[in-house]
Amino acid sequence: MDEAGSSASGGGFRPGVDSLDEPPNSRIFLVISKYTPESVLRERFSPFGEIQDIWVVRDKHTKESKGIAFVKFARSSQACRAMEEMHGQCLGPNDTKPIKVFIAQSRSSGSHRDVEDEELTRIFVMIPKSYTEEDLREKFKVYGDIEYCSIIKNKVTGESKGLGYVRYLKPSQAAQAIENCDRSFRAILAEPKNKASESSEQEYYSNMRQEALGHEPRVNMFPFEQQSEFSSFDKNDNRGQEAISKRLSVVSRVPFTEEQLFSIFDIVPGLEYCEVQRDPYSNYGHGVVQYFNVASAIYAKYKLHGFQYPPGNRIGVSFIDDGSNATDLLRKMATQMVAAQLASMVWNNPSQQQFMQFGGSSGSQLPQIQTDVVLPPCKKKAPPETPVKERLFIVFNPHPLPLDVLEDIFCRFGNLIEVYLVSGKNVGYAKYADRISANDAIATLHGKILNGVRLKVMLADSPREESNKRQRTY
Repeated sequence: MDEAGSSASGGGFRPGVDSLDEPPNSRIFLVISKYTPESVLRERFSPFGEIQDIWVVRDKHTKESKGIAFVKFARSSQACRAMEEMHGQCLGPNDTKPIKVFIAQSRSSGSHRDVEDEELTRIFVMIPKSYTEEDLREKFKVYGDIEYCSIIKNKVTGESKGLGYVRYLKPSQAAQAIENCDRSFRAILAEPKNKASESSEQEYYSNMRQEALGHEPRVNMFPFEQQSEFSSFDKNDNRGQEAISKRLSVVSRVPFTEEQLFSIFDIVPGLEYCEVQRDPYSNYGHGVVQYFNVASAIYAKYKLHGFQYPPGNRIGVSFIDDGSNATDLLRKMATQMVAAQLASMVWNNPSQQQFMQFGGSSGSQLPQIQTDVVLPPCKKKAPPETPVKERLFIVFNPHPLPLDVLEDIFCRFGNLIEVYLVSGKNVGYAKYADRISANDAIATLHGKILNGVRLKVMLADSPREESNKRQRTY
């Protein structure tokens, strides 16, 4: 969505395009009625804090509202509290549909974030090595209800590394902690871990070990839209002769600390440990990073090799040969890439779509879904003659998903009547017999990647409104 431009904000500070995400998570994304004026948004959201800008998205031709708006707050905690208290509320006494409120995606992110998003509730802090978990809890409980605290420890000695996590129950509490805690803690939002049991850091590591020992990882570490990024490395890296392992060597012309190394590579889920190795004969930085599985290490290598830290200094990342055999993993990755290419090719020839099966030529196998979205179990579809209560409009990028995969995904929210594609276009519709089921599908799937395809899922206009629209030319 193009976010350039804005409606009049009524004076005051207006952020430029480059400061829309400053501070991070300070903008909210609203799904509202097309007839809601900006003045009502300002009135209802002003109690949560200083509003820097309001932008109601309008049709370029008719100038009518599209039922989408953004509100930019001065502080992240204000935006988070607005989301927590206003999501699902009605703005006026005459409104029949509750609004939807999310933290707007950053310009580098892929999706909007909701009130239960772990990325908004867990913070990463630097602490004195003498701190216990009780000390950490005592320092940060003033900002809100804490779900758990954990301290990262040396796996050999058991000593604290001076790093920890604090998980709050609400996003606004985590934002308050980051904004108001002592600067020495250097608090930031932590990257999300796998949504396994996280009652303690030790239990998290245990679950990740089980995954590495044979459980197939649920996270799709290689979304197909990033193939161009991987291909750019092919020209410089001789991958065919390079060993692949869970361990990475990191070199830099500028020395770095273990905390800095951890903060960089913890971006990729599955980090097991990292350590800095000192060279008394040079000022170069050198470290070793190890992940729980080869997939994470491969992704980290190709994502962070050449990364500038600090700005102007590129770090080098390479595999350390530990004798591991990654043939099975690479074969699986290649299969997924071929499946994505076939999906794109078959879509260009609709008559061949019936032969496209992600599980092979046999229709008896369930479609395989690669995603980091937590999907509910499958439910039975509603009878075809059931009255339609809500229709969803689906946009696919770069190509539509096969119908069997779509049905498998959208029936999981219950009361699905039908899902269908618009011939020759990257769009489709899902019909539901229940509005709650449709809203659950939007909240779970909008902006997410499934089988390498990014979905936009939103409420569809009524058939009468659609028939009056000008035909689009793209």
